[in-house]
Amino acid sequence: MQQGWGDGLPLIPPTEGRVRAFLAQSNRYPDEVICKLPPTDADCTVEKIAINAVMAGAPAATLPLIIAALEGLADPNFELFGLNATTAPVVPLTLVNGPIRNQLDIPYQHGCLGGMPSLSIAAGRAIRLLIKNVAGQQVQVTCQTTFGSPGRLPGILFGEWEERSPWAPFAERRGVSGNAVSVYGTMGTQNIIDTTSQTGPEFLEMTGKSLAYPGANGFSPAMPFAEMMVAINPVWAEIIHRDIPHLEDVQELIWQHASIAADHLTTKHREQLEAQHRVINGRVYVAVEPKDVLVICCGGTGGLHATGFHSFGSCLTQTRAILPGPDQS
Repeated sequence: MQQGWGDGLPLIPPTEGRVRAFLAQSNRYPDEVICKLPPTDADCTVEKIAINAVMAGAPAATLPLIIAALEGLADPNFELFGLNATTAPVVPLTLVNGPIRNQLDIPYQHGCLGGMPSLSIAAGRAIRLLIKNVAGQQVQVTCQTTFGSPGRLPGILFGEWEERSPWAPFAERRGVSGNAVSVYGTMGTQNIIDTTSQTGPEFLEMTGKSLAYPGANGFSPAMPFAEMMVAINPVWAEIIHRDIPHLEDVQELIWQHASIAADHLTTKHREQLEAQHRVINGRVYVAVEPKDVLVICCGGTGGLHATGFHSFGSCLTQTRAILPGPDQS
């Protein structure tokens, strides 16, 4: 904490020996620059990643995953500068696809968003430490967040339950097969409980309507666009797929219901959205188009719940392959 490296939780001292041992298990050169991270735009080298991963307690096997996530965060379309500087409580979410979920024991079933013990969760904390120590996100200095978020401590890192999902893996739908990460700027988690629905359309109606609240960034005139990620448990996913076989139709239904009547908003709010041509037949939608509703499958088999991840708005989801690294033979 005196050095400015800490996040308030105990850290493992990144001694030279520990960092060397971490790096020895990879085929990356320590001075290799992976990316530049705003707002400092400092070089994020493999050695800096190793230092922060050691402090977080992340095993060396998570290095390729962390690198892939950082590459996504550094993409200009992710707009990490805005995420790091904003007054909002936005935090990067890291979704993992592929066999690496099991290799690293990344949770994607019961308790996948918190409470399921897993050493791999330290990888999420490592990413957060890198955003702090390399990118330079400092509250009241480079970051004006009003409240912050609990997710800014360990991050939000989990997998998709591909084996139970009726849809193709999320990363594969975005053109990346196998081991991959997708980074998404979220305001946090929103629980949606539904104890009455029995059919796919009913589940989607309840889910969509639950996502539609006026204070979400997707309804703000300050945001020109927004995505909307929704996690559906495997029990609901099976019923939804039975009744609505095409994912595009699932996205369409959530999008339609995730809207509010424009006259429900305050006058000034409505007028600003009308000036941006965002009022469609008297309604405003949390995402720009149905394709911007990002549907994933994970969570426990107890059913009853979905989770909404409202987006910051200007951060566009990025997907990257998790690669073993260059061949240095």
